[in-house]
Amino acid sequence: MRRVADEPMDRSPPRIARGGWLDALRFIVGALIIVYHFREAAPVPLPQFHPVFDRGYLLTDFFIIDSGYVLARIYGDRLATRQAPLGAYVRQRLLRVIPAHLVVSLILIAIVGGAALVGVSPSNPQWFDWSQLPAQLFLVQAYGVPGGQGWNAPTWTLSALIGCYLLLPWICRALWRWPPALVLVGAVIVVMISNLAASMWLGDPIYRLPLRFGIVRALPLFLLGVAAAYYGSRVYVAPRISGAIGLAAAATLIVLQAFGAFSLLSLGLMTVIIWAAGAIPVIKPSRLIEHLALMSFSMFLTNEVTRIVWFGLLEALGQGALPSGPRWALWWVGFIGAFLAAAAFRYGFDRPVQTWLGSSPPRHAKTGQSGAVLSAEHAI
Repeated sequence: MRRVADEPMDRSPPRIARGGWLDALRFIVGALIIVYHFREAAPVPLPQFHPVFDRGYLLTDFFIIDSGYVLARIYGDRLATRQAPLGAYVRQRLLRVIPAHLVVSLILIAIVGGAALVGVSPSNPQWFDWSQLPAQLFLVQAYGVPGGQGWNAPTWTLSALIGCYLLLPWICRALWRWPPALVLVGAVIVVMISNLAASMWLGDPIYRLPLRFGIVRALPLFLLGVAAAYYGSRVYVAPRISGAIGLAAAATLIVLQAFGAFSLLSLGLMTVIIWAAGAIPVIKPSRLIEHLALMSFSMFLTNEVTRIVWFGLLEALGQGALPSGPRWALWWVGFIGAFLAAAAFRYGFDRPVQTWLGSSPPRHAKTGQSGAVLSAEHAI
């Protein structure tokens, strides 16, 4: 009988690798986050076309789940068996996030401070309250520390994820002793219970808690990604079947968003999509997709700064007096500029610094039972 190319005889889950569907998903969601952050700056605010443009919290939750998935596929087995030095792991995670965050924060501080020195005030000064800056600068705003509002506000996600990163070794040691299906079901139950508790005691569902409760929001979703990774590294599903499941989940997610948020169900569907993307072997990796995915962290970190600078400049120049057509053209220039600025930051600062720091494993390093071939640089 002829062997089917995408169904290996050993029926072991494929290792995750660069240049495939996981990378494509990261870039697509990163681009949608830019759309979300730019939505109110459009000549006609995008939510007026459809409320889906106000659901950026789901995109942030996607990145949290995806970070848990990728890191668990890369480090999970070695952390669970205590084969990965904790010091090296913590160093790698902190160096991946902190240098880029600090530089982008200092750039924004210099822009706002420089404008103030020449007598130019921001159009929304309430978002540049200096008292809010320390918590954000030191990435502690997700732990109830006062501050963190405004400025480069999306960095609350990095604040919360650092806590998740530090807890990952103990999460893996606790979960890797149980059957994969049980771990996955347990993670789903944890998310549901956390959502109920958050709604009752904090007044918001788990998936859209404010930044001061960032770690409470992120940890159950991160755990969901970790559980999906554990399941994906242990349970083989034929690529054709996993691909079909992923496409069905994506189609269902799109249809649901046309009619409402369906947030908890959407979180589940996003987890299925991430799992399916990791279950499809990367036969012909795309260097373009790899580079776009590696740029997604810079996109996440810099797009808010680009938005503030570009639309602040346009407002100072009186763009409100322009007709709709030119204003839309300028909006598109700013939107495309966010990608260009992210690329400049990625290749001008982030990649050289990461190479110098040596915080990423070698390009073809194999780790874990699933033989992951994916740099930890992929997970923010």
